[in-house]
Amino acid sequence: AALAPPPPSPRPPMPALPAPAPAEPDTFENVADDDRHGLMAGEAVLLIVENDLGFARLMLESARQAGFKGLVATTGAGALSLATEYRPSLVTLDIHLPDMPGWRILQRLQADARTRHLPVCVISTDDAREQALSSGAVRFIGKPLSSRDVLDAAFARLHEFAQRPVRRLLAALAEGEARRALAEGFTSGVEILFADDAGSVRARLHEADALVIDARLGGVRPEDVREALESHPLALQLPVLLWAPGGAGEDSAWLRQRGGFSLQVAQTPQALLGLASLALFRNAAEMSEAEARAVEAVAQARRSLRGRKALIVDDDMRNIFALATVLDDHGMEIVSADNGREAIRMVQADPGIDIVLMDIMMPEMDGLATMQHIRQLPRGRELPMVAVTAKAMKGDRQKCIEAGAWDYLSKPVDPEHLLSVLKGWLCP
Repeated sequence: AALAPPPPSPRPPMPALPAPAPAEPDTFENVADDDRHGLMAGEAVLLIVENDLGFARLMLESARQAGFKGLVATTGAGALSLATEYRPSLVTLDIHLPDMPGWRILQRLQADARTRHLPVCVISTDDAREQALSSGAVRFIGKPLSSRDVLDAAFARLHEFAQRPVRRLLAALAEGEARRALAEGFTSGVEILFADDAGSVRARLHEADALVIDARLGGVRPEDVREALESHPLALQLPVLLWAPGGAGEDSAWLRQRGGFSLQVAQTPQALLGLASLALFRNAAEMSEAEARAVEAVAQARRSLRGRKALIVDDDMRNIFALATVLDDHGMEIVSADNGREAIRMVQADPGIDIVLMDIMMPEMDGLATMQHIRQLPRGRELPMVAVTAKAMKGDRQKCIEAGAWDYLSKPVDPEHLLSVLKGWLCP
């Protein structure tokens, strides 16, 4: 006779949960009396992302003096909302924010087609300098500032950069497919300065907004770029794109001695064009068809979700199945919970969870309360959580952000937008 299965193990009791933290002050409130309600088309707008409200107000004064209209966000989630709603010309970014590290904001802006052209100036403590420059920030300003004059001078230069209609690309390339790709891809808004030898490159570095250099060209060193940065008329970053077809230059000094500037490697003409466009902070509206295709190809190559794990929290299995089907097709691992308490247990028990998709309208413990509790867990502070809700009432997004969400999706969820949001948080 078949043996009866053993009785199931008793489920461990649910641990007592701490009381939810009080909601943060209104994420989208105009706490600095900025210019969001008086913006006009064509104006240069600076988005100031700064944890210290007093310093943010000082920055706003300096930005206005330089010719900017200003927006202020004191949290990362608020910054992302303002960036997508108002489309500023430039962003200043503090790394130490109350709801998420500033690096997450930089990564998310660079991953979103609507915001990846925005130049970002990191203004933070000096230990962030190297990562800021290598991550593609247009400039770094260290805290604490020695005087207000430092800020005024920096913002005046950033305003000049934001308003300049033409970017300059210095290209040290021989005649060939790479050179043709740049010449044919940039049809407006970019001046290409071609250089045929090391001497010409060094002489024109201070004029350039970005440098393309053949890995096989001798005579130009990383030190030359670092020196050029010190004498740049606007004190801005000089990103370097290394043209290395077929893996050329694998032992190049550019790769051995990288540091102090952004360095990207291109092995195909299309990749070179796309990377150059991103390095020049080109707006999609200004791009040729070839340039836009090249940028999108670079973005897609960078952003794979394969192997990442998502926790889907929803009391309706049909919704879990629909989301899981989309994510599974892109190589993601999916785990699910049908209530808030189970979601909290899973986050506590599984350090492999990379992101949480949280339904808001659930019985007993809704998504807002669940996210508040998760944010109090040891690993909860830096875990991306995306609110998913069928409601589309005014203020819903704000409530979700206040509860701990970093992003927001409305049902029915558009698969392409879902993938874009996940890649923005998970793919550097």
